Amino acid sequence: MMQWNNWTLNSDFILLGIFDHSPLHTFFFSLILGIFFLAFMGNSTMVLLIYLDVQLHTPMYILLSQLSLMDLMLICTTVPQMAFNFLSGNKSISMAGCGIQIFFYVSLLGAECFLLASMAYDRYVAICHPLRYPILMSHKICGLMAASSWILGSLDGIIEVAAALSFSYCGAREIPHFFCDVPALLTLSCSDTLTFEKMIFFCCVIMLIFPVAIIIASYTRVILAVIRMPSTESRNKAFATCSSHLAVVGMYYGAAMFIYMRPSSGRSPNQDKMVSAFYTILTPLLNPLIYSLRNREVTRAFMKVLGVDKAGARVI
Repeated sequence: MMQWNNWTLNSDFILLGIFDHSPLHTFFFSLILGIFFLAFMGNSTMVLLIYLDVQLHTPMYILLSQLSLMDLMLICTTVPQMAFNFLSGNKSISMAGCGIQIFFYVSLLGAECFLLASMAYDRYVAICHPLRYPILMSHKICGLMAASSWILGSLDGIIEVAAALSFSYCGAREIPHFFCDVPALLTLSCSDTLTFEKMIFFCCVIMLIFPVAIIIASYTRVILAVIRMPSTESRNKAFATCSSHLAVVGMYYGAAMFIYMRPSSGRSPNQDKMVSAFYTILTPLLNPLIYSLRNREVTRAFMKVLGVDKAGARVI
């Protein structure tokens, strides 16, 4: 059994990051800070709108609010630490800080996997079984699905952080990443990590392939049902709702599979950093834009909060 190593626990890691202080990299860093601010505001707005507007207290929007909350927490897990390291010049992170970052990062990724599958099931029931929707997607069932996503994601986070911190780390202790990502961290281990890497792959099969199978099955039935709809307006509305979700699913699962389901021998630190930046920084920005710009109910709720009626006049 692997033992905890006191020297390991009392030492810091060095996050090499993705930027130096050249003018070009400073520009890209400023761009990421701008994206972080927009993503933070966008997801916070989505959560608040759904909470404040009672007409959005439906299973679809409750699940959407959980997605926005997860994206909000995800971007806050990585970008502030990266910004601190860049601005202060201090690239170190403690073992405890690294463990906390791994836990939240892995937990949120896992929770989003299951939540996206729940959202696909919600659309399947709404379009294929509309008369039974209040029963099959009651608020109780919706709450259980959302809670299960958080719990399953947290269990994955606990397992991975406990295993990752049980290894001994030595050498330069320089992580070729801008946050504590498990695959990047394992390259620094003095221990045999082969069994753990196999466990990570198995977890990825459960956390990625199983939800993807649910999503594919749900949307296959949805597309067949939409094609048979007699009304063009109904078809367009159904496709608009589903295409937004499928766009998010494609971005999220595509990037996650690229990172975690490739063999370690084929990994490139630069590729991993770029893809990780995409789904930890850009995806949280794109999600509220995709769902809000193509959703009349969200737009209506936003205008209502601003006190603007449908004609554009401010309500006094």
